[in-house]
Order: sequence, then structure tokens, then C-alpha cells
Amino acid sequence: MRIQWVFEGFQLTFNLLNVDFQKDYFESQTYMLGKDIVEEGLRKNVFKKRADGAVIIDLTADGLDEKVLLRSDGTSVYITQDLATAELRNKEFGMDKMIYVVANEQDYHFKVLKLALQKLGHAWADGIYHLSYALVESPTGRFKSREGKTADADDLISEVLRIAEEKTKELGKTEGFSEEQAAELYQTIGLGALKYFVLRVNPYKKIIFNPEESIDFHGHTGPFVQYTHARVSAIMRKAQDLDISGFTNLQTLNEVERELIILLSEYENVVRSAAEKYDPSEVANYVYTLAKTYNKFYHDFPILNASTEEEKKLRVALSLQTGLLIKKGTKLLGITVPEKM
Repeated sequence: MRIQWVFEGFQLTFNLLNVDFQKDYFESQTYMLGKDIVEEGLRKNVFKKRADGAVIIDLTADGLDEKVLLRSDGTSVYITQDLATAELRNKEFGMDKMIYVVANEQDYHFKVLKLALQKLGHAWADGIYHLSYALVESPTGRFKSREGKTADADDLISEVLRIAEEKTKELGKTEGFSEEQAAELYQTIGLGALKYFVLRVNPYKKIIFNPEESIDFHGHTGPFVQYTHARVSAIMRKAQDLDISGFTNLQTLNEVERELIILLSEYENVVRSAAEKYDPSEVANYVYTLAKTYNKFYHDFPILNASTEEEKKLRVALSLQTGLLIKKGTKLLGITVPEKM
């Protein structure tokens, strides 16, 4: 009953972050299967039994060392269940890639896991990839559970949401909103700030998470990107009856318009590169650069009051495409962008 309570608590947090899982695996499903895989390895002479009864895999020839897979008393260790879980996942999904998103403290563990499965003859193990990310620290140092400095996810989320509400109210960005709409906006901004602040950093680099810094409507942050989308949405509402087809003369483009067009054309390449490198920060930094460039364009040149109809159509079209790509890019990061702010 207590275990169920824990899982229900996890689910509440996942729901708040809009995170879902296609399949959950429990130790009760993998414990015995893991032991069976160890027995299989012994039969194939891939694993060895020590004099004390423990089962190991000798990876010294691979630049590692001997790794215990089963203790001398027959009980399993973490990797025993991981061997089983990997096999279950492959049987159920048959994926080409099996990506483990786990902190860099487990680099050794996943090297052993991949090698063990490869040596057992599983060709699919070649597709195992450990997306090893650096740990998140507070501005005053690393979160350490033994020193009582653990960052509880729910507490951290609550703090970010509190700051989001406070700053949004200060800036008057909920003017005309109902109480329910304002509450939804605070959550959208707070969670967007949290996710963006983490995802804008290359996974291999250490992250210093500062809740106050993450919610800055003028900095390299999620709220800045979100506000830009809301700005574009406001323009599109005013231009909803405008037919933006028909502009043909692009020879008079100004420098910022050219820069924006080039940037818009790079979206697919950025997404492809991010996927190939397993690096969401490329998408995060792209949408920020796009938002920053658009804001310069917005401030320097009239859009709806452009001097010619052709200029007006072009600038509205650029606004439309900017809004679409900000929305698509942030969606890939699990971030929602508001239509109004």
C-alpha cells in the first residue's frame, strides 16, 4: 500500500510537468528474469562464478574491470535487473536505439550493461546509448542528500511557480485575464522557465539552476521566448483578415529581415542536428536566437503600419512563420507557449 502511495505521488509530479511514459517496468517483473540471464551467461562462459559464489563478468580486456552481476548469496544487484529490463524492452518494442537518460555518475554502469549484452550475443545491444548528463547544482553548490541539501522536485516546482506569479503580476502581463486564465499563465511560465533553463545547456555541462534567474522576461530564458510568441500572436490576431500572399519583390529586404529569413530556413537542420547529437540545447538555443532576432525586427521596423502593402504582407508573413517555429521548437522541449501575455 505504501509503494502505491509513492507511485501515485510520482504520477502527480509527472502530470504537472506534462511527462508521460508508454510503459513502466517494475522490479517484480525483472528480478527473476535477470537471474535467468545471469545463468545464460554462465552457460555461454561469458560470465564466471568466483570461489565465493558471486557471478562476475571480466571486462579487463575492454579497459574496465570485473563487475559483480550476482552476489555470493544469490541476491541481485542493480545491473541484474537492468539486463532483464533491456531484454524486455527489446522484445516488446524492437527499437533500433535504446537511450538511457541518466546522470554521468552512472557512466561505468552503462558501459558494463552494453558490453555484457553484446557479449551475450545480442546484436540489438549495439543500439544502447547512455545520454550521460551533468548534474544540476544550486547557486550555493551541489545538492547533497547526505547533507540535507536535496532539491525536492515538488518544492522546486512550487518555488518556480511562486516566482512566476510574482514577476508576471509585477509586469502586468495578466491584465484582462480571469483568475483561472491567470493561474494557467503562471503555470505555463513557471514550468516553461524550469524546463528551458535546464534544456538550454548542453547535457554534458554542469547546470547551476537559479529559480530567480530562470524567470526573466528579457534574458536567455523560457519566459522571454514565450513572451515573443505571445507578441507574434497579438500581431496575427490584428492581421487575421489580411491576405499575405502576393508579395514578390524581395530585393528591398533590410538586413534584419534577411537575417530572420535565413534563421527561419535553418529550423529543420537544427532539429536534425539536435537529434543526431542527442542534444536538445541546440533546439532551445535556436528558438531563443529566433525570438531575439524577431524582437529586434519588431522594435526596428513597423509591421502592421509598414509604408507599403507589400512590406506589410512580408512582415506579417515573417511574424507568422516565426510564431509557428517557436511553437514547434518549444513543443519539442515539452514547453507550452501562450497565445496572450
